[in-house]
Amino acid sequence: MSLLNRHRDAAAEIPNLRHVIAGVAHASGSAGTFEHINPATGQAQAIVPLAGAREVDAAVAAANAAFPGWRSTAPERRRQILERLATLIDENSEQLARLSALEFGGVIAFNRHLALLARQFTNYYAGWADKLEGQVVTHDEESGFVYTIPEPLGAVAVIVTWNGPLISLGMKVIPALAAGNTVVLKPAEIAPFSSQLFLDLAREAGVPDGVINLVHGGVEAGTALTGHPGIAKITFTGGPATAHRILEAAARNLTPAVLELGGKSANLVFADADLDAACQHTALMGLANAGQGCALPTRVLVQDEVYSDFVGRLEAVVTSLKVGDPLADDTIVGPVISRASSDRILGIVDEAASTGAGRIVTGGKRLDGELGTGWFLAPTVLADVDPNSSIAQKEIFGPVISVMRFRSEEEAVALANGTGYGLSAYIQSGDAKRVRRLIGQLRSGTVGVNGGAPLTYNAPFGGLGLSGYGKEGGKAGIDEFLHFKTVLVR
Repeated sequence: MSLLNRHRDAAAEIPNLRHVIAGVAHASGSAGTFEHINPATGQAQAIVPLAGAREVDAAVAAANAAFPGWRSTAPERRRQILERLATLIDENSEQLARLSALEFGGVIAFNRHLALLARQFTNYYAGWADKLEGQVVTHDEESGFVYTIPEPLGAVAVIVTWNGPLISLGMKVIPALAAGNTVVLKPAEIAPFSSQLFLDLAREAGVPDGVINLVHGGVEAGTALTGHPGIAKITFTGGPATAHRILEAAARNLTPAVLELGGKSANLVFADADLDAACQHTALMGLANAGQGCALPTRVLVQDEVYSDFVGRLEAVVTSLKVGDPLADDTIVGPVISRASSDRILGIVDEAASTGAGRIVTGGKRLDGELGTGWFLAPTVLADVDPNSSIAQKEIFGPVISVMRFRSEEEAVALANGTGYGLSAYIQSGDAKRVRRLIGQLRSGTVGVNGGAPLTYNAPFGGLGLSGYGKEGGKAGIDEFLHFKTVLVR
């Protein structure tokens, strides 16, 4: 079956898109509609209703109305509901993965991993729901009895990224609920399908109406939500430019935020590394989701002695990866999200090549044939990249790996820390002492060593600088949705 026919048939799986406020579905919104384009085919496949201020006001009101009841729900009961939701996510993981392929072009194997992570986050935070504790600070005659109580914040605005909504749902919505908060969820209008199914599963699991409210929307809905005085906290994944606008709106009410933003992750490859393993990790991780990820190891710093050897091996691995239909089990690299993104990425690569900021080893073009109607780019490797160039400093968010050389460990650290981002870093080396030394010197929220993954559900994830602030994952991820009240008794 052709790619076009396969996706045309799969479009029947797309859920009926609607806003859900206090349990009531609304098929239209005051901000009009958005025509959703399938990245793999370039063809329209759904109409998304867009919320405006009216729907956002109603959703925030519903979340605040539901807050007292959800907050007072026994923690054990909240845990049971979220455990049931984790089971439903697992049972519906294949449908969630397929919807993700349709909404943002992620390949099915990658999306299955996202569904697994969503289930793991849900199970993990379900377990915290009945284990949140305060602390006895002092208990003596002089100070009296001083202790703390963890309390939920209220209605939380959850703004979900388009490049893998499933993981954001697990990282954001679930800990907020486990802590006793309610949620107004706004997925990106360009990737709304999986969030719609997620809400249906949450309601099936027993989450009461109004505890999660779903509004589809773009800038108008986002502005209304982040500037709303009824929102107690904002959690957002996306780019720094959007984060600036969110903070400007939030500042009017001094609303706190968790910001998981972009990255320009340095991937340090030393001469004593296993070069084949380092190339595999660089290619498979760097080109995951067509390079549309914040923590991918795409800025590769290679020690001079093995530089040419590494580039040659990397080229061989990258050119062997299958680019194609994201619904096919054997596809490794799918399309980028849109024509505009495709044009932007190719423009960055062309500028680097034409100005001498990098040399195209492979790729650097849009693919044709059966893939020509979608936004498929050939996986690209640029060598001899100027560390100060635009392509080395700015997040590309596409299937592009930039390689540059270093001579000493000190130079490698300086280059690694030489951007405004600070989300993730990677070290490929067989020298355990060097690895321990470098971990403390790299300016990043996470360090992956010899193939380490960029995140796990049970440890904090978050960055520095342009990569944002706050943590998702681990105990720190649920603490973001609590405040600790101090009680002093004489």
